[in-house]
Amino acid sequence: MTRVIDGREMQPPEPMERTLEALEMLPDGDELLLLLYCQPHPLFNILKNNGYEWTENLLPEGTREIRIRKQPG
Repeated sequence: MTRVIDGREMQPPEPMERTLEALEMLPDGDELLLLLYCQPHPLFNILKNNGYEWTENLLPEGTREIRIRKQPG
């Protein structure tokens, strides 16, 4: 299952706060999709340090799709 957070109209740090809250409750095997207009470098550092993996896809209109899930094992 994929949960979506659309942070495109939110002001920092709200997208990061909502993402971290959602990840705390994310079941194993599920994915979080974060939509933003910018690269969340501080969030990437937090994800890396806490055992998450992510992929990023830049859409033609400028939206970044960031798919986050727990690293297996």
